Amino acid sequence: MRIGLLTSGGDCPGLNAVIRGAVLKGVRTHDAEFVGFRYGWRGLVEGDTMHVDRHTVRGIGRQGGTILGSSRTNPFEGEKGGPDNIRKTMSELGVDSIIAIGGEGTLTAARRLADAGINVVGVPKTIDNDLGGTDYSFGFDTAVEIATEAIDRLRTTAESHQRCIVAEVMGRHVGWIALHSGMASGAHAILIPEQPKTIDEICGWVESVRDRGRAPVLVVSEGFKFAGMEDAHSHKGLDAFNRPRLGGISEILAPMIEERTGIESRSQVLGHMQRGGEPSAYDRVLATRLGMAAADSVHQQQWGSMVALRGTEIVSVSIADAVHELNTVPAARYDEAAILFG
Repeated sequence: MRIGLLTSGGDCPGLNAVIRGAVLKGVRTHDAEFVGFRYGWRGLVEGDTMHVDRHTVRGIGRQGGTILGSSRTNPFEGEKGGPDNIRKTMSELGVDSIIAIGGEGTLTAARRLADAGINVVGVPKTIDNDLGGTDYSFGFDTAVEIATEAIDRLRTTAESHQRCIVAEVMGRHVGWIALHSGMASGAHAILIPEQPKTIDEICGWVESVRDRGRAPVLVVSEGFKFAGMEDAHSHKGLDAFNRPRLGGISEILAPMIEERTGIESRSQVLGHMQRGGEPSAYDRVLATRLGMAAADSVHQQQWGSMVALRGTEIVSVSIADAVHELNTVPAARYDEAAILFG
């Protein structure tokens, strides 16, 4: 059996650990061979490959990024895209199946390919932790650690100048990073896509903090919407899946707070810092376990499935079920955190 590996979408701490886990389990237990497709779906569409074996994956579990490279290519577009062309490319390369490591966009494409008869197994990858079907995805823990450290640092400068700081973290549709990093860093308000708020509510929290003699620190997800807004703020165009590129809501919010409260306010977009660097120990272990389970799923021919974390166990679920509904922050979790606001 010859298995193709690809990492698609945004990069994420732990991708290399998945690759290592899959290759070591596949080679040692199932006598499988592996080929890496470079730059995600683009490599599969164009037949751009690299050799992957035990030597290739030696020591990569602790490294950030992905040795295979990534992109946001849509495998259904272009001259060589689509199931028929992909099936032909796989046949020419002697590849029997694909392990697709990616987030919502990647796994939605994987589901469509599986429906068309391509042998695909998915591995959930998203720092946003927004995929259904799994309790947590690797990369999330690392992103929260990075965001928490950054917010801790921003707090010191906020207190030195008695400024209000608005820290913007990633989170297109869900607010898990903001919720966890905000609670961990003691933020005075957490603003997430699932819970639209008015500027009056936000300024009320800010003024409460100032009246206690503190410097307000707010954490906001990039996908946060003010009450009444239909779409999240976007001014950067569309990605390959025709989704708006988000980012910059903090740069709108900070001046509004300053104008209404008179408190000097600054914004900081953490951006791709959250994706970079070495994965945390937790993410290394989770990613390795998911990679090993993906190799098992291929051996068992569980096409159209995705490996997932349920409690402490790794299980297999349908990709269709995983991408059907986002893993949003429950209202109860937000209400729990809101007790700490202001």
